[in-house]
Amino acid sequence: MPPHILRLAYVSEFLLALVAIQEMWSEIGGHLEFMPWYTKLCLIAGLALAVVMGTVSAVSHEKAWNARTLACCALAILIAGGMAATSYYYHLHENDDQDSAGDDGVALSHFAAGGWHG
Repeated sequence: MPPHILRLAYVSEFLLALVAIQEMWSEIGGHLEFMPWYTKLCLIAGLALAVVMGTVSAVSHEKAWNARTLACCALAILIAGGMAATSYYYHLHENDDQDSAGDDGVALSHFAAGGWHG
């Protein structure tokens, strides 16, 4: 197969992986709206690159499961673990941005003999 066709296939796989990983992460992990854009970009692009590099190493060698393919799979698992840890962190800290002035917005009132006082 000509190398320019393979390059086109790898670029297409990378772009498809970007979209698929972002959709999967938002459905499974959630809390993407609280994360900075550069965190999402690095993790999603890193996982997509690991997937494509695994495909490249599987296609370029005689055996599909070789040392480079296994290394790319291990890297993809580590990045997915980082995505899970990041989602968990932002899940725990999603309410930290709200300002609390000490009161819960509850007005105290009491009923005295003369009527309501608040």
